[in-house]
Amino acid sequence: MNDIYEAVVEIPAGTKNKYEIDKERYRIKLNRVQFSSMTYPAEYGYIENTLEEDGDPIDILVLTTEPTFPGCIIDAKVIGALKTIDNGFNDTKIISVNNVDPRFNDINSIDEIKEHTKLEIKNFFENYKKLQNIKVEVFDYVSKEDAIKMIELCKERYKKSND
Repeated sequence: MNDIYEAVVEIPAGTKNKYEIDKERYRIKLNRVQFSSMTYPAEYGYIENTLEEDGDPIDILVLTTEPTFPGCIIDAKVIGALKTIDNGFNDTKIISVNNVDPRFNDINSIDEIKEHTKLEIKNFFENYKKLQNIKVEVFDYVSKEDAIKMIELCKERYKKSND
């Protein structure tokens, strides 16, 4: 089972800026600044050629030692996922580690991430849109195998939407 996927970073860890890649013009645009004082807990982006139920590519968080930049591609080793519902739509957050950062070489499962890190990620998604009055429901983490199944399902959905 291949567990390495390319993550396209839109938002570096530690920022309040929400960047999006304009896929038609191939440019990076500042979409908004977080309404809250919270910063993104990991590199945040998407996996290309996927389609989640919310109409966007599936989201991916990449745990890494140093932040990168919008548009950076990271070889990300999938270790699990966090299930959320954002504004009424399933909005899975794939959780991964930077595959070229030696500090994460031994991490292969969501269970191997520090409990506090998992709590920080959950807390971020439970609260980051509250000041916008957007309801986000956050559920439990799921296994690496379930996360990969979700990615593959989103790849199939993307393929069907382009047929």
